[in-house]
Amino acid sequence: MIDYPLKFKPILKEKIWGGEKLGGLLNKESDRNNIGESWEISTVKNDVSTVINGKWKGKSLEELIEMFGDHLLGKKVYQEFGNQFPLLIKYIDAKEALSIQLHPNDELAKSRHNSFGKTEMWYVMQADEKANLQVGFKEIVSKETYLNNVENKTLVEILNFDEVDRGDVYFIPTGRVHAIGAGVLLAEIQQTSDITYRIYDWDRKDSDGNYRELHTEEALEAIDFTVETKYNTNYDKSLNKISNIIDCQYFTTNILPIDRIVRIDNSSKDSFVIYMCVGGEGVKIRSDKYEETINIGETILLPAILNEFEIVPLGVSELLEIYIS
Repeated sequence: MIDYPLKFKPILKEKIWGGEKLGGLLNKESDRNNIGESWEISTVKNDVSTVINGKWKGKSLEELIEMFGDHLLGKKVYQEFGNQFPLLIKYIDAKEALSIQLHPNDELAKSRHNSFGKTEMWYVMQADEKANLQVGFKEIVSKETYLNNVENKTLVEILNFDEVDRGDVYFIPTGRVHAIGAGVLLAEIQQTSDITYRIYDWDRKDSDGNYRELHTEEALEAIDFTVETKYNTNYDKSLNKISNIIDCQYFTTNILPIDRIVRIDNSSKDSFVIYMCVGGEGVKIRSDKYEETINIGETILLPAILNEFEIVPLGVSELLEIYIS
C-alpha cells in the first residue's frame, strides 16, 4: 500500500549560471557554489527521484509507479501516461541570466526527440533589486526581422523584459521565447521534458572557453511570435484559501497562503497532488495515519488515494498545490 506522503532526494544540477541561494535560502545540501537547479520530482532518464522517507525509502519514483499504478497517479492520469510521471518539479537559482530559449510543443518534440513538449510556469520566490524575467516579444516581428536580430546579436532589442518580485507568476507555453534573469529564485512546474532550444547565450563561454551550442534552425519551426499585452498572471492570494493560479491541459497549480489549520478533501481530483513550500516556516501534512513536514524549499507528493488530511502551518507559510485536472 502506498499510504503516506512521499519526499524525495533533491537532484542538484551545477549550471554555468547557478549560484548559492538553493543552499543558502532553501537549505539544499551542497559544497558547490554554482547549483542552478534542484530537481524535486523527476522521472527524466538518468535523473529519477528516490524516496527518502517512510517504508518505501530507497525506492525510485519509477519503481513505485510500476508497483502502485493508478493508486499513486490516479486512474485518469495512469491511463494517459502509464508508467511515465507527467511532471518535472524544480527550484531554480539564477546567479547569472539563463540563455534566451524556447521549447517545442508535443508534436514537434515527439517527432524530433521522442519526448513530451515543455509547457511550464514560474513562481518567483525571491528576486534581487531590478532582477527581471524575459518573456515573449515586446512587439510584432516577422521571421526575417527575428533572424536578422539573431544574426546581428541584437535579439534582446525586440524582446520583452519584466522586473519581478516575490509572488509574480508567469505561464510559459511551448514556443514562447523566455529566460530567467540574474538574481531570481523561483519554483518551476513543467511537463516531463528536458528539451530546450537555446537561441542566444549572452556571448559567454563555458569553463573550457567554449561558446555553448545554439539551436537557431531547430528553434525556427518551434517559435511562437505572438505578442501579448502582458505576460504575467494575476491571481487571488487570500489567506487560508486555495486559489487557482494556472489551469492548463498539462497541470493545474493553486496557491495556499496559510496561518491556521486547513482541512483538505481531494477525493474529486483523481490525481496525485504535489505541495511545494515556497514561503514561510513550513507546514505539516497530517492525518490519523501519517504526519510529514515540509519546510521552505521542500516538496512532497501525495498519492492519489490519499484524499483527506489537514495542513498544519508551522508559522505563516505559502504552498503551491499541483495536480493534473
